[in-house]
Amino acid sequence: MTAIRVYDPSMCCNTGVCGADVDQRLVDFAADVRWAQDRGADVERMNLAQQPTAFAENPKVRAFLEEHGEGGLPLILVDGEAAISGRYPDRAELAHLAGIPAPEEVSGSPQAGDGCCGPARDTGCC
Repeated sequence: MTAIRVYDPSMCCNTGVCGADVDQRLVDFAADVRWAQDRGADVERMNLAQQPTAFAENPKVRAFLEEHGEGGLPLILVDGEAAISGRYPDRAELAHLAGIPAPEEVSGSPQAGDGCCGPARDTGCC
């Protein structure tokens, strides 16, 4: 199985979805990660503020930080290789990286009705 490791910049909590000024991209990505995990994907997130050892112990992540600094995060590794940096993938791209079926288009949006804080609020993640 494909292993996806997301190295997030320093955030207030594991997902970054907290506080009064929530970044919608983080809300969407947290929902997308949960969606992928619910379909069997091996996705794990590390937060620089809360899990600095995970960053220090991985030579590729450490080298990335030395070259790009925290401003280059997030860094997404797929099976140990850098796949994306500086942005979060959308749900379809995350599915592709994880090797799981991509979401179907619904009402012109791949996430319509299946988001954490969208119409399907019964997911329990908000």
